[in-house]
This record gives sequence, structure tokens and C-alpha cells, in this order.
Amino acid sequence: MRCFPQPSFLPPPGACQLVLVRHGQSIPYVDGEPFPLRDGHGDPPLSSRGRWQAEQVAGRLESEPIAAIYVSSLVRTHQTAAPLASRLGLEPGVEPDLREVHLGEFEGGLYRKMAAEGHPAVLEMRRTGDWGALPGGESTEALRQRTVRVVERLAGDHPDEMIVVVCHGGVVAALLGHAVGQPPWMYLGSRNGSISHLVVTEERWIVRSFNDAGHIGSLTTDLDPVDG
Repeated sequence: MRCFPQPSFLPPPGACQLVLVRHGQSIPYVDGEPFPLRDGHGDPPLSSRGRWQAEQVAGRLESEPIAAIYVSSLVRTHQTAAPLASRLGLEPGVEPDLREVHLGEFEGGLYRKMAAEGHPAVLEMRRTGDWGALPGGESTEALRQRTVRVVERLAGDHPDEMIVVVCHGGVVAALLGHAVGQPPWMYLGSRNGSISHLVVTEERWIVRSFNDAGHIGSLTTDLDPVDG
């Protein structure tokens, strides 16, 4: 008698598997002490907790068949990718269009303060789902377009391969929202150091996982051992 076990998922021929990693936690914003800017974007380094998260990401992914690592132009993605790149002997490629959404006049860390204080522009952004509601901010659609272009190109460069893309929370949300044809806001809130998994073909994008963070703590807390 023939036996038919339940099959495992297999990527379609020619597909690229993208492992999206949100960067580790960055240092706090201190009122009146803006972060340095790189190409107009706030560019804070990782905190001690963020460096710990980067090590956990490396431990989680080092046994996967990773062909390449890509980072944005912002230092927090470089620092997050560094432990994994060192273990695998890979040099991360820099893709500037993987950078975080531009927050306009609220760049340099000021957005964190405005969000905590309930600034009207932040409330409007949340109501409309459009980052462009922030003064001078990049629109949600512009973010989607530039990040999708990068992923389509990288996927074309890596058929039948797995690559790691270390990027930002807004970028993860934009890409997963695009994949399922839904507003990206449903994918906001990914944890620092979390992993999401996309399979990209010319015909469709397949979401395999979102916000996988078992390597950095439980489901109920974002407090990691190094910071209490």
C-alpha cells in the first residue's frame, strides 16, 4: 500500500528566500541631543541590548544555507549583521534603499518624543496609515515602492538561494504588506532582532513567517537578560 505523508513546503523553482531581520535595539533618544544624520536619516548605533540581540540572531541563523547578507546604509543594520557575517565569512552588501522610512522634520530621534507626547501629526499618521502625514515625511507608498524595487532586484540576483536582509521595522512592514496586498500597518511592531521570512518569485511573494523572536525572549516581554 502506498503511503502519502504530509509534504513540507518547498520554495518554487527559481525562488529567492529572504530572511528579513529587524536591526537590534538602538540607543535612546535624549531630548535636545539629536542622533547624527546619514543622508538625512537618524543614524543611532545599537545599545548594549541591541548588540546582545545581534549575537542571538547570529546564533539562530548561522546554520542556515545563507548565500549573501544585505544591510541598509544606516549603522544599526551594519552592527546587527556583523556577528552573523563574521561567523559565515560574508561581507554584507549595502543597499541604501533598504533604509528606514524618512520621518521628515521628526528625524534624528525627535519622532520618539513626538510619538510619546501624542503630537497631532503623529496621531494623524496613525489615523491615515500614511507616514507622509508627518511634516516632510516620506509617504507610505513611496516607502513601499523603493523597498519593493530592491527586493525584486535582489531576488533576481539570487534564484534558488537564501539571503539575509537586515533592515528596519517600517521596511519589514512595507514588504510584508506588499506581499499580502494589505496595508503595511498590520505588520508594524516587529521586535528588534526578530526574523520574518519571505519567498519571492516573479509571479508572487509568499509570507512564511513574521516577527519570529524565540531566540531573544518570550512572547510576553521584550526585556532581555542584559538590560533587565
